[in-house]
Amino acid sequence: MGMDLLHSLNPAQRDAVSATPGPLLVVAGPGSGKTRVLTHRIAYLIREMGVSPWHIMAVTFTNKAAREMEHRIEQLLDGRPQGLHMGTFHAICARLLRREVDNLTHYQRDFVIFDTADQLQVVKTALAELRLDDKKFPPAKMLNGISTAKNDLITPATYQATNYIGEITRRVYEYYQLALQTNNAMDFDDLLMQTVLLFDERPDVLQKYQHRYHHILVDEFQDTNATQYRLLRQLAGDDNSIFAVGDSDQSIYKWRGADYRNVQNFYRDYPTARTILLEQNYRSTQVILDAAMGVIRRNADHMPKKLFTERKGGAKLIVREAYNESDEANAVIDTIQDMMLQGYSGNACAVMYRTNAQSRALEEAFIGAGMPYRLVGATQFYQRREVKDVIAYLRVVHNPRDAVSLGRVLNVPTRGIGQATQQQFYLWAAGLGLQPAEALVRLAGDGDLQHPFTGRAYNALHTFGGQLTNWIALSEHVAVGDLLDAILRDTRYQAHLDDGTDEGVDRWENVMELRGVAGSDESLSLSDFLQQVALVAETDNLDNAAQATTLLTLHAAKGLEFPIVFLTGLEEGLLPHSRSMDSEDELAEERRLFYVGMTRAKDRLYLSHVFRRSTWGDSSVAVPSRFLNDIPEELLEGGGAGQRRRQSIDRASTWSDTRPRTGLERRPAGSQPSGGTAPSTPRPTTPAFSWDADRRLPKPNPAPEPRRERPATTRFKTGQKVRHTKFGVGTVIESKINGADEEVTVAFPGIGIKRLAAGFAGLEIIG
Repeated sequence: MGMDLLHSLNPAQRDAVSATPGPLLVVAGPGSGKTRVLTHRIAYLIREMGVSPWHIMAVTFTNKAAREMEHRIEQLLDGRPQGLHMGTFHAICARLLRREVDNLTHYQRDFVIFDTADQLQVVKTALAELRLDDKKFPPAKMLNGISTAKNDLITPATYQATNYIGEITRRVYEYYQLALQTNNAMDFDDLLMQTVLLFDERPDVLQKYQHRYHHILVDEFQDTNATQYRLLRQLAGDDNSIFAVGDSDQSIYKWRGADYRNVQNFYRDYPTARTILLEQNYRSTQVILDAAMGVIRRNADHMPKKLFTERKGGAKLIVREAYNESDEANAVIDTIQDMMLQGYSGNACAVMYRTNAQSRALEEAFIGAGMPYRLVGATQFYQRREVKDVIAYLRVVHNPRDAVSLGRVLNVPTRGIGQATQQQFYLWAAGLGLQPAEALVRLAGDGDLQHPFTGRAYNALHTFGGQLTNWIALSEHVAVGDLLDAILRDTRYQAHLDDGTDEGVDRWENVMELRGVAGSDESLSLSDFLQQVALVAETDNLDNAAQATTLLTLHAAKGLEFPIVFLTGLEEGLLPHSRSMDSEDELAEERRLFYVGMTRAKDRLYLSHVFRRSTWGDSSVAVPSRFLNDIPEELLEGGGAGQRRRQSIDRASTWSDTRPRTGLERRPAGSQPSGGTAPSTPRPTTPAFSWDADRRLPKPNPAPEPRRERPATTRFKTGQKVRHTKFGVGTVIESKINGADEEVTVAFPGIGIKRLAAGFAGLEIIG
């Protein structure tokens, strides 16, 4: 039976899967089959080593990865192993804390999990209570400081401020944490931190879990933060086996607390640990791998390894410079359409960029070309206002102590509870020692209860309290979908959303989509449903709609792969980002980010930067990214001819060079590219660029002369020999009148075909 699990693995994978129990670090290069190793290791432990699934914990970073691993393990073992504990750090900790809630100091059973919007609302309230200006101390910045502290296992009591901002963060953190406890709520960071603190305070509880989990496996180990590493260290102790899979070269989440140095900590804490390198890549061509290794080996913390694949050779990388972001986006569109003519589908392509703001030009280009695209990182389903409102209702029903969720829907839809009434209501509830929802229930159920409300205000509060009472009772014996139906019916929520506009219809459809999720599993409890919703990861819902090209940031690309990848905006200030310039550690992370993007590509990799980029409304000359210089010249298209890539760029062409274009025309939506010249369309009277003879870089042209006349005939003829100051002698292939100038297509030996504006190129006829 052992051969069944090992025979399909390569030698390094077999060594990892069959390793004797103990501390083991599997350094898994990109595309080296780390998920395969993890799943086979779990199956091997169960089938070959006789380990009970009950004694195994496998930790991942996304729900998608956990589901994929579960599916593969079921296939390997011909069924689901009962008792296997698998999931994300947050999901595992949430389950553990609910089981141990009686041992928690500040929390009661059925605590809720606040998402980012809920957390921001608590921070805003804290700033108001502390009389702090939220313009001077932005809530998001305060929340980030709190999250960073929790990731480093720093509580409000142990927070040490080193400057004024730190002192303000400490005060807000203190209020924020107390507010969470009052609302019987945790944020995502609490799920981890409270688990670690529980284990610190209660060695008996920790010992119970150490006795249960003899084997701990963790995916993406390089992305763990201080709290996650401490949690793994606690559970593994000195006797249990820990199997860590990761690659410090792919650590790109420092901004959310990830610390690649945990790989070094692993060796410090487990001096007898073995290391196994997974170097065989099953994704990319050797050319792409060699290019990526040329980049990453420049990092001082790089762990030497040699990535190899059976896909020898492969297409060389193509680096192109566009004039501006619009031209860059149009070149992407044209190349994708060319690839589609070669048999690729649109969804085989992905366009990646460093910051979300860079998607604007790309989206406009896709819309203008009538091409479908899928944007990862935009407003996600569970962040839409109407969806969050409905979830807030469910949260209040589940946990009447949740004042934040009640505040969101107290007057949504409008029910006559204005700001003055709300303020009076909150003060009255506080005087009773009750959370607002608890006070509403009391008001509806106790006719003798003393209150200050009269007329319309009383009727609105009393009616809402009655509805809430009914929903709470209903939640005890109906499925989540049925409860949601009752809430939507009683609140007349459809009438609130559907105002006759297309937007109103879309909003109601979003609510109905949520209703579909709620009704998909009638056995799911309200508590489980709310937890599931809170833990959904951004890229977990990425679908594979036919022909839709994926647009996403490099951070969102981690764990994904595509046959064709475009890396855009490769300029100093973007990649590496301007915020990283003063830190060697952050520059190293930017290099890792570029490496991750490169290794998403299976077949083709296109790299682009622009000559001028608009930032905050200002257009300025951009400098190509320093990382481009690290790619071996022989791996670049044209590199073998000894031409530096930025010296051989033709901004007027697509990457595939099959249909040159200036980037100033726009093909009608839905039309297909051809192998010849694009049909002429109206353009500005002056080309957007020419060549700088000294720098070999494009430069913007001066404003057009107002009375410049259209040339009557072409000066250059097919077959003529011409000389260019930088490209040397070439042969004219074609010349035509274009706007107020003559457009000349010239073939330069050893360089390629160039399309030039005669009025600015300075061509000399020599034969």
